[in-house]
Amino acid sequence: MSTPARDGRRSDARRSDARRDLLVELGTEELPPKDLPTLEQAFAEALSTRLRDLNLKFSAVQSFATPRRLALLVRRLSLHQPDQQITRRGPPRTVSFDAAGAPTRAALAFASSCAVPWESLSTERDANGNEYLHYSGVRRGAATASLLPGLVQAALNALPIPRRMRWGELDAQFVRPVHWLLLLLGSELVPAEMFGIMAGRTSRGHRFMAPAALHIRSGASYAATLQQRGKVLAVFDQRRQHLRAQVESLAQSLQGRAIVPDALLDEVTALVEWPVAIAGQFDTRFLALPREVLISTLQDHQRYFALERAGGELLPWFITVSNIDSPEPQVIRSGNERVVRPRLADAEFFWAQDRRQPLSARLAGLRQMTFEAQLGSQADRTQRIAVLAETIAAAVGADPGASVRAALLCKCDLSTAMVREFPELQGLMGRYYALADGEPAAVAEAIREHYLPRGAGDALPASPIGDAVALADKIDVLAGIFAIGQKPSGTRDPYGLRRAAIGLLRIVLEHRLDLDLPALLDRAIALQPLPDMSSRAASLATEIYEFVLERLRAQYLESRDSNGMSTEMFDAVLATRPRSLLDFHARLRALVQFVARPEGASLAAANKRIANILRKSAEVAAPAIAPELLREAAERELHRVLESIRAQLEAAIAARRYAEALDLLAGSSGAVDQFFDRVLVNDPDPALRGNRLALLSQLRALFGGIADLSRLPG
Repeated sequence: MSTPARDGRRSDARRSDARRDLLVELGTEELPPKDLPTLEQAFAEALSTRLRDLNLKFSAVQSFATPRRLALLVRRLSLHQPDQQITRRGPPRTVSFDAAGAPTRAALAFASSCAVPWESLSTERDANGNEYLHYSGVRRGAATASLLPGLVQAALNALPIPRRMRWGELDAQFVRPVHWLLLLLGSELVPAEMFGIMAGRTSRGHRFMAPAALHIRSGASYAATLQQRGKVLAVFDQRRQHLRAQVESLAQSLQGRAIVPDALLDEVTALVEWPVAIAGQFDTRFLALPREVLISTLQDHQRYFALERAGGELLPWFITVSNIDSPEPQVIRSGNERVVRPRLADAEFFWAQDRRQPLSARLAGLRQMTFEAQLGSQADRTQRIAVLAETIAAAVGADPGASVRAALLCKCDLSTAMVREFPELQGLMGRYYALADGEPAAVAEAIREHYLPRGAGDALPASPIGDAVALADKIDVLAGIFAIGQKPSGTRDPYGLRRAAIGLLRIVLEHRLDLDLPALLDRAIALQPLPDMSSRAASLATEIYEFVLERLRAQYLESRDSNGMSTEMFDAVLATRPRSLLDFHARLRALVQFVARPEGASLAAANKRIANILRKSAEVAAPAIAPELLREAAERELHRVLESIRAQLEAAIAARRYAEALDLLAGSSGAVDQFFDRVLVNDPDPALRGNRLALLSQLRALFGGIADLSRLPG
């Protein structure tokens, strides 16, 4: 009888160890190019997570993405879920059977939930001798093939697609219409239907160079079959590297160097399945345009790669990437040259037309440009920015007059033809036009810099005037948009308030600008053209302050240089409401070092205890400590220690020497411990009790000058 059982176990082991490669390919109409890398990564992560959740083992997942497909190759996927040992406790035996010994509804319901007849249940006793129904059994693992259709569909449904579309008469929705589905486990087809398409074992190659269906034998042959017979480089990174190599090689043949931004390289890679680089040329007269205008025309509008000499001067060449290996590349070249010529001619016309009017003359035109219906025009906004910039300039060492001038002109290029056509050049064109008008170079540069940083890792303003105007711009938009109740919600942030807050933080902290943030927020709120601002100003300033500080929290926690900072430490400093971000940073850095010391945990615990005592006490502490009421040696010693360090401690805090201040407080650790060990705070004598509460209040106040240590764990 034992041999079949062993054979069964061997059979189960073989069943659970059997593995095959899984290939999933979803063929679609052209996917959004800027979203393709995100969709590829999300698909791989979503399916991997779901496989792990069902305890299906695999060795690796390789993803593929082209304009017409998303695909995954899951290496060595288990063909079955492992069997699962199930042990469950049921209801007490006393309620499971009636007086005649027949099972009650409770017993039958428990048996049904275990999918067994009630006779298969046993009983067991707990540590107290109480008897319960008990079930122990094995849940057989499902075949992977039976689970895959649901898993793949769920992974596709979870992709981050803001807007899904329907097509034909189907209710199915996806980012683009689906045309084919490939689902192979090993060499076997997995029956499935998704988006109204039955799974098959054929893929499709390049739309023009290999339009016939491609039979895929297994996942292992997928990429090679597409490349050799289908003229498709399915691996995104491989296609990206191949594209870059072509572009750089072609640029070198033209004695130039290709300008290859990562974002443009990714977008072009997502537009082609078989990249072929082709060089084109434009008239040298267009080289007189500002560099950024040329690059924006070529890159942002045409998805071309611009070329430059080793010294940085642009060449009258560009490189486009075709999605076909044409026998007549000169036709593709001339077509692209015909397309780019009028674009550059338009830019040349805008450049000439815009300079006929001084930038300052465009201030009046800003009155016709609405910033936000409740907050007025762009002209109103520049006036607010100018007031704030003048205030900030005095604190950052910038010329107040130049800061005001730059602030008044900083939005004027929004009314130019060039910026209307190329919105990404706002600020940059303002600089060029200001220089052409003879404005001081510092003012012109600040017009460009006030948009900085435009994103994560971007450069910061390089001048004090640029700092002043950039900060004024960001503080005004925070104040205005919060005032009209349009603060960010979820992923919705149409006015870029998170970006504004992060930019504010980076400028202040990286340039070490010691600014009174609440005061600036109060000033910005007061400038907003809204009724009843005075009644809402305080709560609004607090809300914006906390919004900015939450961005700072995220930066600290995500930074590799956080050096052990925890969210509790951040909260401990935030409780003191530092007015300067530099002051906040100094407090937090000192607190991180202090908590790592042995005294840190002890004093954190003591502060938590003090906070609890003071909060629960029904009496108000005495207004001052009466030395004659300090009866116990431990409380006299604590009072002596506090008085001995008070002056030095207050001086260190005033000078923001927080590490020194915490060193002084660390010296009180022994006296604090002795106080709690030997002194009864809630003495029956109300005079002694009030005096001891006053002592604890003063101790907490001294610590509170740096951070609220009661918020730390301990």
